[in-house]
Amino acid sequence: MEARRLALLYSHLCPSPSPSLPPFSSIVSTSASASASASHSNQTLPDDCVFCLIIRGQSPAFKLYEDDTCLCILDTRPLSRGHSLIIPKSHFSSLDVTPPSVVAVMCSKVPFLGNAIMKATGSDSFNLLVNNGAAAGQVIFHTHIHIIPRKADDCLWTSESLQRRPLKIDSETSGLANRVRELLLNISEERKDQVSPTLS
Repeated sequence: MEARRLALLYSHLCPSPSPSLPPFSSIVSTSASASASASHSNQTLPDDCVFCLIIRGQSPAFKLYEDDTCLCILDTRPLSRGHSLIIPKSHFSSLDVTPPSVVAVMCSKVPFLGNAIMKATGSDSFNLLVNNGAAAGQVIFHTHIHIIPRKADDCLWTSESLQRRPLKIDSETSGLANRVRELLLNISEERKDQVSPTLS
C-alpha cells in the first residue's frame, strides 16, 4: 500500500509528458490567483503538498477551471480519459476537516464541470468520487473530488460485476442507524456550542 501511495505521489510530482506533445510548459497553466487565494484564507499552503504547489503556480497542471475557492485540473494518473480533480485552494487534509462552505462551492461546480468533461470526452456518464483517508485510498492528503467520465460497458470498476445484497432488516442494522443518528445529534450540539458562546 505504501509503495502505491509513493508511486502515485511521484507521478503527480513528476508527470512524464508524451513525446508527441509540445513542450510541457507551452500547454500547462499555472494558477494565476494563487497568492490571492492563500492570503484570502489567511492560510499558508504547505511546501510538501503537490496540490498546494500547483495552486501556487510552482508545479504544472492541465487547468480546466479556476475561481477564488477552487481549481479543476486533469488527473495525471487518469482512470479514464478526462478524469479530473476539483481541489480547494486552501489546504485541508481530508473532506471531514474541510469547511462545509468550501465543500458546497466545490460541489456546486460538479454539474457545470461534469457536463463539459462528458461532452469533451464523448462520455454519457461520470462517477463522482472522494477517497477520504488512507484506508479509502486517499494518496494526496489535500481534499479533492474526482470526476471520472464513463461510457457504457467500460468495465472500469471490478465491483460493478459484484452482486449487491439486500440490506438486512435486523437489530444490528437498526443499532447502526441509531448510532449514526446519535453521533449526528452530538456533532450538531458540539457545533452549536462552538458557534454561540455562553453568556455569564
